[in-house]
Amino acid sequence: MEGAAQYVTNMLVEDTALPPALPETSGSDGAPRDPGSELSARDRILDAAETMFASKGYSAVTLRDIGSAVGLRHASLYHHFPAGKDQLFVEVTERNIRRHGAGLEAAITCGGVSLRRRLYGVADWLLSQPPMDLVRMLKSDMPSLDPAEARRLMDLVSSLILKRLASVLDAAKQAGSITGPDSMLLGGGILGLLESFHSIPTFAIRRPLTEMARELIDVFLSGLGYRDEEGAAQEVKA
Repeated sequence: MEGAAQYVTNMLVEDTALPPALPETSGSDGAPRDPGSELSARDRILDAAETMFASKGYSAVTLRDIGSAVGLRHASLYHHFPAGKDQLFVEVTERNIRRHGAGLEAAITCGGVSLRRRLYGVADWLLSQPPMDLVRMLKSDMPSLDPAEARRLMDLVSSLILKRLASVLDAAKQAGSITGPDSMLLGGGILGLLESFHSIPTFAIRRPLTEMARELIDVFLSGLGYRDEEGAAQEVKA
């Protein structure tokens, strides 16, 4: 089995199938959770774990830390996650990836056919969420997991995020709106660029991050020779 780090490098050029979703999350008693009800203990654990893993990474967080955050004994967490921290991290990470994938899909749809508006929507969504920190995930978190689970999670990143961005760029190329290299490479570059805004220290932020992100998207599109979709369509007809 190839290492997780090498796999993520390869996934930019490989066609990977979309892995199946996990079963619908249930309440702590095993029954389906009412979306309008108070969060179950299991959901509170997932939420706390997501916050802690996002800020510290897999290795620096213990089950005792998570238990303390939600007011549960360390041993009680095994009732909800029998396989321990590995199972909890995998579920938290998959939930986060799928949430980002759904958010990006909605943002792209709202942008209509305009590549600029689509990318603006992608930027708005990504900056409204905590950072995914894919570099740390690749370099630090994934090597700590079972290789098969690490690969499955990276398949999700590829299918739900990178390929979704690449498909938007492919559509713009087919419409004659842009030219450029491989769309997976471009999509990864856009994702990395937008995620980097989360690292800007507070004292250096002089205006809204979304405004800054849109300005860089405009620079990015200029480099690709972007023409608005209406103008490109007219040239194709001519």
